[in-house]
Amino acid sequence: MAVISMFYGIIISMYFFDNQKHKIPHIHVRYQDEEAVFSIIDAELIAGSIKTNKKRLVQAWIEIHKDELMADWELAVNGQEIFKIDPLK
Repeated sequence: MAVISMFYGIIISMYFFDNQKHKIPHIHVRYQDEEAVFSIIDAELIAGSIKTNKKRLVQAWIEIHKDELMADWELAVNGQEIFKIDPLK
């Protein structure tokens, strides 16, 4: 697992070689004791749960950084080092 960004107590990460379970490009999100998985393609929640206000922040961040996230996804599924992405400001 590699943390790619953190903002407002939200931790965004990707796992290496993580294209088997969900089959689509996605990120893992942690906030306090909640965990969720979001699609990079459409920013939809695909697993887990997270507070509504934090969900909206993550979805906005995904939309802003979609190209960077897709580039990181390609690296991660091939086991290569991924890059940090600017937090939501």
